[in-house]
Amino acid sequence: MSSVPDGKKLVRSPSGLRMVPENGAFNSPFSLDEPQWVPDKECPSCMQCTKKFDFLTRKHHCRRCGRCFCDKCCSKKVTLPRMCFVDPVRQCGECSRVSQKEMEFYDKQLKVLMGGTSSLTRYTSGLGGGTFIVTLGTSEKSETMMCRLSNNHRYLFLDGESHFEVELSRISSMQVLTEESTPEGGNCRASGMLLHYKPMGSQDPKQLRMEAAEDKKTASSWLAAMHKGAKLLYEARDQ
Repeated sequence: MSSVPDGKKLVRSPSGLRMVPENGAFNSPFSLDEPQWVPDKECPSCMQCTKKFDFLTRKHHCRRCGRCFCDKCCSKKVTLPRMCFVDPVRQCGECSRVSQKEMEFYDKQLKVLMGGTSSLTRYTSGLGGGTFIVTLGTSEKSETMMCRLSNNHRYLFLDGESHFEVELSRISSMQVLTEESTPEGGNCRASGMLLHYKPMGSQDPKQLRMEAAEDKKTASSWLAAMHKGAKLLYEARDQ
């Protein structure tokens, strides 16, 4: 399924222009659905400052939560990639702060997961990511593999002597393993990850253990980015 091309289409919604996959089944697992707007008749006043709406005080809907606000309480236009908006959209104060924090993930961590912080050769060849010692299930056999996030954000690709993929939407739990970063102790850094997932076509959970190989600094950065991504992943599932 990871080889299926992900075509995009431009759609217009009440909230603005969005660039979405032609097939909704191929949405990024980090994406959020557009909220239903609170009907105008149900919000006679701003849901933040309670100022009543009238001819001079217009109502505006936050594109992230769908609630009604006056212009003062919903004046910021912030990028919202989790809903695939092409341009920055109007958001209330609370939602704009959340969206701005999420932009760090899209601007930095996502590039780390996809291999964008590796050398130019590795990046252009699509082989960037973190290097880990990977163990499947209870097997005593391990393999050194490069792990990266696919371009559509839907799969973890693991490449070594063999190749396999884990679909993010089928991961049931994700635990970051840590170790002391200095001999003296005190500071901990991410050293590995334990995943439980269900392979395509199976309901039987599998375990995948990843431990940092020689380049522990790069692996630790990749794991930290994956940890932040997991929070968005679970939030999208609970929507």
